[in-house]
Amino acid sequence: MIGSLNGVVAAVGEETALIEVGGVGYLVQAGARTLSRLNIGATVKLFIETHVREDAIRLFAFTGEEERAWFGHLQTIPGVGAKVALGILDAMPPEALVDAIALQDKAAFARANGVGPKLAARLATELAAKQGPKGFISVSAGAKGNGAPVSGARAEAVSALVNLGIDQSSAARAVASAAKQFDADAPAPELIRAALKEVSR
Repeated sequence: MIGSLNGVVAAVGEETALIEVGGVGYLVQAGARTLSRLNIGATVKLFIETHVREDAIRLFAFTGEEERAWFGHLQTIPGVGAKVALGILDAMPPEALVDAIALQDKAAFARANGVGPKLAARLATELAAKQGPKGFISVSAGAKGNGAPVSGARAEAVSALVNLGIDQSSAARAVASAAKQFDADAPAPELIRAALKEVSR
């Protein structure tokens, strides 16, 4: 199994890119957001999700490990294949995806290509009932517990609410809702105060 590629971008197409590593060219599939970050001739490190089938081996590429982990996790929901999972990650980076799950925001999921109202509702409901991605490889700071890429302040705020007796999912939902009130990342004390107001509503 290929977990990552570190090489030179040889070509970029609409849905694929060619990455040369040690004289070998690997054809990878990727979402529009990932492909837009690739520059021909530039060195790049991509995290890879390998799909092996009887008739083909497909490599799906991501610029971050969080995205790769979420790509696999999204496909645990019935009706979500590789193409739809890529569309969701194009519409929402991992942090926005975590917020959409915490808030059970069906409209956010419905903005992704290939996601209709029924699938959006299923994604919002079923992902909220699951832990975050399994098989998440922590390659940087900021990955907390279940693999959800939340900032230190957000994790601290959720933890504070749980310590006050609020259940985990309600705490995550309140913090995600509170975070939308701030233009930038807010410090934990401000997030906690705002989240407590959300809980009391």
